[in-house]
Amino acid sequence: MTLPNQPVISVFGASQARPGDSDYEDGVACGRRLANAGFAVATGGYGGQMEAVCKGAATVGGATIGVTAPSVFPKRPGANEWVQHEIPADDLVHRIGILSSIASGFIAMPGSLGTLAELVVAWNLALVAPFADQDFGPIVTVGETWQEVVPDLIRRLQGEDLVTTVATVDEAVLYLTSELAPLH
Repeated sequence: MTLPNQPVISVFGASQARPGDSDYEDGVACGRRLANAGFAVATGGYGGQMEAVCKGAATVGGATIGVTAPSVFPKRPGANEWVQHEIPADDLVHRIGILSSIASGFIAMPGSLGTLAELVVAWNLALVAPFADQDFGPIVTVGETWQEVVPDLIRRLQGEDLVTTVATVDEAVLYLTSELAPLH
């Protein structure tokens, strides 16, 4: 499979968001803003915010990637209609690995345990990348929950502050655009 020839932003978010919900509409805005900034988007490829981000990007001509996990979600009908490039993963760990390996940067939207798992894996990969003299893209979270959870995790785990927290999608895209300017 040939991936888009542009920087990719992996976006993590809730599968429960529905059209008309503020989280879904924020996902559409996120995908649109990222595509207009010259990024391709990658998501878990299914519904909710994953669909919303792909929809937002696709409706303005942006490239979309969905990393699905058919063996984990056999009752889901496949990637959402806005995914242009589907990459089936063997399991959730493989899925997160693919989303991490193809991305130049990351956004965690509001979500639940799956979103937290994706965020923590990206965060840990950012932490260990320098051990192998590797770079790892910037990570930004959107929303009030992450503005509470991320600093608490840093404090409790004595972790490194490798995640930027912001209130809005606009702030997240501006941050990534600034951090990744040399890629454009």
